Amino acid sequence: MLPFSTFEEAEMAVERNLTTADALWFRYTAAIPDSCLFYLNAVFLFVIFNTATVPSLLLSVLGQTTFPYLRRFKLQPSFTTLPVAFRIYKSVMKTFIFLLLPLQLSSYPLIKYIGIRTSLPLPSLWEVLAQITVYFMIEDYLNYWMHRWLHTKWAYKHIHYKHHESITVTSLAAPYAHWLEVLLLGIPSFAGPAFVPGHMVTIWLWFALRQLEAIETHCGFDFPWWPTKLIPFYAGSEYHDYHHFVGGKSQNNFASVFTYCDYIYGTNKGYRFKKRYEAASKNQ
Repeated sequence: MLPFSTFEEAEMAVERNLTTADALWFRYTAAIPDSCLFYLNAVFLFVIFNTATVPSLLLSVLGQTTFPYLRRFKLQPSFTTLPVAFRIYKSVMKTFIFLLLPLQLSSYPLIKYIGIRTSLPLPSLWEVLAQITVYFMIEDYLNYWMHRWLHTKWAYKHIHYKHHESITVTSLAAPYAHWLEVLLLGIPSFAGPAFVPGHMVTIWLWFALRQLEAIETHCGFDFPWWPTKLIPFYAGSEYHDYHHFVGGKSQNNFASVFTYCDYIYGTNKGYRFKKRYEAASKNQ
């Protein structure tokens, strides 16, 4: 909730004229408690999951029926059946309702403590981009090591097995995991904002982008013109699909977002061998 009742008071507080973005933020959030602004994050995540997963599901249906041409972009020949997809969706929704939603509602004191702000002025575009980059780098590094631990014998058997139930991935399965894994992998996501607190707008954007990235890497398709291919060291769907294809015994491609950790620690040797073999086969 902003401590201003008029635009004039807000401009006096920030010592400049309000930008269009500042004015919109003041107009629509001035009377909303900060906790409610944070709780909106859960709404955004729910909407994103239920909309951003639709394109790859439609591609799967069309690839099996009307447009078999789409199969050439499918990373694995098999498709997730509708009953399996529905079972995955129900499990994800249960996790959202009974775990993530209560966690979101109860974590506002922590958000307030680490210094996430809702005040004016809004951060500049460069500030948002810098903080989002830092969040991705921190999350990627911590997630890499946590993912490697999840592939140890005990952790895989008791926790990570659920995420690898099928080697054919689908966008719905991005958050499909054991409840403890969901909690554990939430730590790297919160670590960035904890180390580098930002504005609530930045936090919304961060979690939205992180969820979209996870949905994309589990979509099961690889299009050569996909814009994320322009991002340096970006893993993407083809890279992560190899990890699922190998399955539970995989010691390759643990990367969450970027590939540098796998290169540095030598956990992509099998994947690199596969790429060399494919390249050699094409040249024959």
